[in-house]
Amino acid sequence: MSRARLRVCLQDGLRLDLNELARKGFVKFGANIGPRGISWSNSHREIASGVIAADMADSNHACFRVAVGQFVQQIALVSRPRHSGGRQWFFLCPTTLRLATVLWKPPGVTKFLSRQAWGRQVAYASQFMDRDSRAHYGQSKINSRLCSIGKFDPEEWKFPPRPKGMRWKTYNRLEQKFDHYEGILNDGLDGLFAKLGGL
Repeated sequence: MSRARLRVCLQDGLRLDLNELARKGFVKFGANIGPRGISWSNSHREIASGVIAADMADSNHACFRVAVGQFVQQIALVSRPRHSGGRQWFFLCPTTLRLATVLWKPPGVTKFLSRQAWGRQVAYASQFMDRDSRAHYGQSKINSRLCSIGKFDPEEWKFPPRPKGMRWKTYNRLEQKFDHYEGILNDGLDGLFAKLGGL
């Protein structure tokens, strides 16, 4: 049974994913490419729009700026060396001072913070769902991710082919998760058929 909704759902608010922003060309690691318009939407409509800018030219003094209407926030950016070479970039959460690649701005608040900073005030959408709904949601997220990267039509694929450039290890891991969710849904159907057979 799903939980009573006492906490705010993170996905109802705004999200900044630094790696996703870089993939989509909104920011460029190691450079300053100026302000960019951005919008956030849910499955039905646009929920907010604004302007972001990231000056990442100097890894010792990098910053990210986001403006949505009258709301303006500046967030420090930090880079760390990777074992395989290059650098990994992070937001520095303004409250916890922890490194984070994703920051959230739930509905009704005035700043982006890490998930840990919001604590028990918030929850992910899946925490409000029952087991079968979580499995459908998980499959939908995987489908959406693969279709977005590979530029596939999500209506045409239940589980899309491997997008060009994605490592096989990553793709196989996503396929295993997708199959795990499929198993949960099949178990749910088997239970339903057993109940119906007993009527």
